[in-house]
Amino acid sequence: MTLQRSASAQSPSAAGGVGAIGSGLSDGVADAAVAALLTVLPTPTILTATVGSGAGVVGRSGGTVPGAVVASFVGATSADLAVVLADPGSLDAAAGAESGLVSRDDIIRPALERAAGVLGLGVLGDARIDDATTLFLDSETVVFDLTGGGVTVGWFAIRLRQNSAAAATGDRTVVGNLGRINSVEMALTVEIGRTRMTVRDVLALEPGAVVELDRSVGSPADILLNGRLIAHGEIVVVDQDYAVRITQILDVAESLT
Repeated sequence: MTLQRSASAQSPSAAGGVGAIGSGLSDGVADAAVAALLTVLPTPTILTATVGSGAGVVGRSGGTVPGAVVASFVGATSADLAVVLADPGSLDAAAGAESGLVSRDDIIRPALERAAGVLGLGVLGDARIDDATTLFLDSETVVFDLTGGGVTVGWFAIRLRQNSAAAATGDRTVVGNLGRINSVEMALTVEIGRTRMTVRDVLALEPGAVVELDRSVGSPADILLNGRLIAHGEIVVVDQDYAVRITQILDVAESLT
């Protein structure tokens, strides 16, 4: 994944979805979100993210942005996120379109979870297919063009919604607000490795097949909360069940690298 930011795209006065860079959503947060998204988004080629224009996306789509996969993240810092593919059918094979078992929004949700993970603790709502025209035209939205092989294959939009109470009273109030959702269960994932496979290779999998991961024996496992890397650990066995022993807790800066 390559991230590019052109000088013209950084201008707060640029059309559609670039103004937020200078009005609340820092370059670092937006860049980290799209970088995290592209590590999980299932595409046949490696994608490059470049800051683009929301108005340009709407114009290219004929005045509306239908068929976007959208979701809202609620936490100390809330956000609206959307992914639009130039060819939505490109994911049909991965989604098992013929069987109807997995929908397109199910395929893209893990990527949205990873993008939302850079915002800190919170809960990502259901991913759904919806019209994202308003989101792309909002001046507070940062829009990225997603290109592969010199061709634009999709767009990613993120709009920060800073909680007013948290902004006004600081970290202590943020903690108090989070206390309202402290009983909400969040997904804790232990990841021992990953790899990229073509749809052809996935469809060819059968019992007994071996999938090689990108880590060697003895490497630490990643521990992710709501898609965000928060710690490293080692796999152990407790009463015949797998478990993980925490070896390192990561701070915010480390978790984004």
